[in-house]
Amino acid sequence: MSNNRFKLWSEYKPDGDQPGAIQALIEGIKKGIARQTLFGVTGSGKTFTVANVIEAVQKPTLVIAHNKTLAAQLAQEYKAFFPDNAVHYFVSYYDYYQPEAYMPITDTYIEKDAQINDEIDRLRHASTQSLLTRRDVIIVASVSCIYGLGSPEEYKREHVILKRGARISRNELMRRLVSIFYERTNADLKPGTFRAIGNKVEIMPPHEVTRYAVEFSDEGITAITKIDAISSAVLDEPDTVFFFPAKHFVTDKTKRDIALKNILSELTDRVKELKEAGQELDAERLARRTKQDIAMIREVGYCNGIENYSRHLSGRAPGEPPYTLLSYFPQKKDGTPDFLTVIDESHVTIPQISGMYEGDASRKRTLVEYGFRLPSALDNRPFKFNEFEARVGNIIFTSATPASYERETSTQIVEQIIRPTGLIDPAIKVCGVVEAGKYPGQISNFITEAEKEVATGNRVIATTLTKKMAEDLSLYLKDRGLKAEYLHSEIKTIDRIRILTRFRKGEFDCLVGVNLLREGLDLPEVSFIGILDADKEGFLRSETSLIQIIGRAARNVAGRVILYADMMTGSMRRAIDETNRRREKQISYNKKHGITPQTIKKTIHDITETLETSHEKAVKALISIDRAIFADNPKKLKRVIADKDRQMNAAVKILDFETAAILRDEIKTLEELAKK
Repeated sequence: MSNNRFKLWSEYKPDGDQPGAIQALIEGIKKGIARQTLFGVTGSGKTFTVANVIEAVQKPTLVIAHNKTLAAQLAQEYKAFFPDNAVHYFVSYYDYYQPEAYMPITDTYIEKDAQINDEIDRLRHASTQSLLTRRDVIIVASVSCIYGLGSPEEYKREHVILKRGARISRNELMRRLVSIFYERTNADLKPGTFRAIGNKVEIMPPHEVTRYAVEFSDEGITAITKIDAISSAVLDEPDTVFFFPAKHFVTDKTKRDIALKNILSELTDRVKELKEAGQELDAERLARRTKQDIAMIREVGYCNGIENYSRHLSGRAPGEPPYTLLSYFPQKKDGTPDFLTVIDESHVTIPQISGMYEGDASRKRTLVEYGFRLPSALDNRPFKFNEFEARVGNIIFTSATPASYERETSTQIVEQIIRPTGLIDPAIKVCGVVEAGKYPGQISNFITEAEKEVATGNRVIATTLTKKMAEDLSLYLKDRGLKAEYLHSEIKTIDRIRILTRFRKGEFDCLVGVNLLREGLDLPEVSFIGILDADKEGFLRSETSLIQIIGRAARNVAGRVILYADMMTGSMRRAIDETNRRREKQISYNKKHGITPQTIKKTIHDITETLETSHEKAVKALISIDRAIFADNPKKLKRVIADKDRQMNAAVKILDFETAAILRDEIKTLEELAKK
């Protein structure tokens, strides 16, 4: 296993509360503290703090985020901090996923339907292979990391090692590749496939976009060449190369035969139970489906839904926790975890992790009860929360609003209140409580306050309780002369990015939204936020939500927030008190050190301009292309496709999935043209 060391690269040095937070967290880990919380305000550089801790403790690290978008953003940041180390992105590989389900009330069976994203599947393989071969690894994952994945021991054991000079025949290698789920093809290679050309076998591993040409003679392997998949340039001529299985669920033939016997034995017992209960139809269905799966596994080593037999294939006992991504991280000799876990935005991520098991189990119990799956399918599941807790090492929770779980379980809570920029939390005013009956309604007051900010060149935000309210309010504001747009979860991702970019550029002045205006938005141009109906207690107006919304105005030196309410709720009072506590500490620090806060100046990167330019160029190229020329010169079209493919892979490499998706669509259009 490679033992490269983590090396942090950054033009910045720790500042504000960061040096103290870094030192406290490092000492906590060295003392063996299992749970710590980094209680950091918005804009205080929590990711940079954690990066410094990783470099100091030199442990493989798992970072868990509550959605794919945030995970991609964090992966990009860690990749920038650690360019010489292995930083990977591990999320669910489904672009679309409809789980298998049965609704007995309407007698409706819904078959599993999924569309796998091959690129994300490749990144998942890259994650597991790095964990098995080196220690300088950071995996940024979504909550999918607690779902079943397959045994790391079997995955590692079943790999193929090829060495120059090894006495192995071409046919023997191809048989070995098929046994670890590589597919043979005569067309272009994609990850997890191979092809035979003369005395060569070309292989593309599941985690790479390069291919390996293995040349043979009567004596065995004479040469191994690593080749760029797009340009065909020779990258290396290694003496030795490893090929891991193309699927995570893999079992050697001996264990597979034992597993199939156990599956058949369970089937016999379960069919008997169903018949005794008078469920003849369910028993027949279960027997037919299971025997088909057994036949497929026996013949090709795999079947659709093989994960439902994972308990048998991995040799686990009933009820025993599954293998997951966490199983691939290193352990100490005594079996305890030997890695660092960072749970980002823990107030959201922890509830997600704790709720995954029961939601999955409820659906599967119905499938088992009505003969769609064997009872052992219940062991194909995510971790229960206590199982998760037992399988992670030192944990650092990071949040601007840690919940009671983090506070109660953390031995040490480290505050990061002082920002390196010197910016302080926004001033808060309550309208409608202190001056009950003296203001002409929340909307009129908001318009008056918003006009003041817009006149100074700043931007404003209004948060509502519903999507319909956001849409109606934006129309009303337009009628009153404010340039406003709404933003909510029904707007497509690319359109959301465009709206936010236009907002930052000043093409409109007021953004109206609901819950998505909380975590992760970086809008330094915003100087005023109006929180409408702040006294309507609930998820959107809880203490945590209010603090998160207030934090959106913390990147502007003139930041301020008005809570519109007719009464003071407990959540409002706690959010106001906490914000004022932070402000006092920040102001005191700035006075002591002679710091004058400055609004963050952040370049406006419009990813959609790049996407649009790329897309428009492709469309114009397609319009201007004479199909007859391509018919006479098909190599020209292939070059265009190859160039687009190269751009797509480059975008994926930096985790820019929006660009990659558009390039993928362009490639499909060009390939259709090529067929015609």
